[in-house]
Amino acid sequence: MRCCLALLLCLIPFAPLTAAPQEIRLAPDSEAQWVAFELTEHNQIRFTMHFAGRAVSALLDTGLSDSLVSESLADQAGLRGAVAARATAIGGDISLYWAASPDLRIGGLTRSGGRIGIAPLDGPGGGSDLLIGSDILSCCALDIDYDARRFRILPSGRLPFRGESATLRLAPASRSYMTRGRLGDTPLRPLIVDTGDGAAITLARPIWEASRYAPLAMTSTIAFGLGGAIETDVAIVPEIEIADVTARAVEVRVEDARGFSMRVGAAGRVGSGFLLGYRVLLDPKAGRMVLASGTRAGAPPIRSTSGLLLAYRDGELRVLHVMRHSPAARAGWSVGERICAADGIAVRDGVSAQGLVGWTVGLPGRTVRITMCDGSERVLELREFY
Repeated sequence: MRCCLALLLCLIPFAPLTAAPQEIRLAPDSEAQWVAFELTEHNQIRFTMHFAGRAVSALLDTGLSDSLVSESLADQAGLRGAVAARATAIGGDISLYWAASPDLRIGGLTRSGGRIGIAPLDGPGGGSDLLIGSDILSCCALDIDYDARRFRILPSGRLPFRGESATLRLAPASRSYMTRGRLGDTPLRPLIVDTGDGAAITLARPIWEASRYAPLAMTSTIAFGLGGAIETDVAIVPEIEIADVTARAVEVRVEDARGFSMRVGAAGRVGSGFLLGYRVLLDPKAGRMVLASGTRAGAPPIRSTSGLLLAYRDGELRVLHVMRHSPAARAGWSVGERICAADGIAVRDGVSAQGLVGWTVGLPGRTVRITMCDGSERVLELREFY
């Protein structure tokens, strides 16, 4: 169980920007031009691309209607925002500026002209130079091989592998990738397909309450969007169908009825926490999404047994959230408390390269002796609570 990053963004109408028309070209050998990526601690696809003649770090984000550049990179590239705008994002609305975009290249794709948004991306909801959205990606077919940690951009209509196929379209207003699913007898339509959302499945509360799974034991968690932090409920459902793939034991987050999904007319979102179990083809021009099971398909979700959601920095763990009904909640833990060691092991030696803290999801019944950064000690007994 980890805190997730969710970078969906839908633009609010804005004044026009004077910029050269967007032109996207695919190299003749684009099929051979795989782009290597790493999964971030939030399950996002981070890769290197070229922007204004320099190599930069970017995230692949099908949930974004328009691509964004960080304020710091925009300044380095000499971009000046000419038109102010507001955008609807997870966590709340954000302000941004539009600028004419320099040339950019991702694998075999080159874009010239068009616009790009300048936004603060170095906070908890960002942390990358560029976010590449559907304004660029929807031109083509996107083949993501999560097992091999690589993706490529192909001409629309290509079918490079076989799997379960479902419809995929672009929403007219938000330009989000949309597919369908089912939770028991409850249809999930439409569902946003969002590689920028680190969670597995997120549903709007009215959709969740209409399903037979609503009485399941639930707890709370948090996610960080471009607009700030949001708290959602979370449960593990025994079964869910996404794009004709039936998956079992899946984590489902339930957001407020006034949350992002319903604001853009969707039942919920399919995030990278679900997609990473598959090889994925997204081709909205051809109206097709294809999923082929990978090595992580069917893997059980990482389930907290402590109730502590933590952030690592400078050799310390800081409590970001205390999950409802959890052992930590019952023991009186609070947001902001700082941990320096657990069972005699310093925090800096107990955090994985992916940012996971093993004891927080340890076996139920285990007792963890925790050393706080003020020198005091606490004991926490792990158990299942959702």
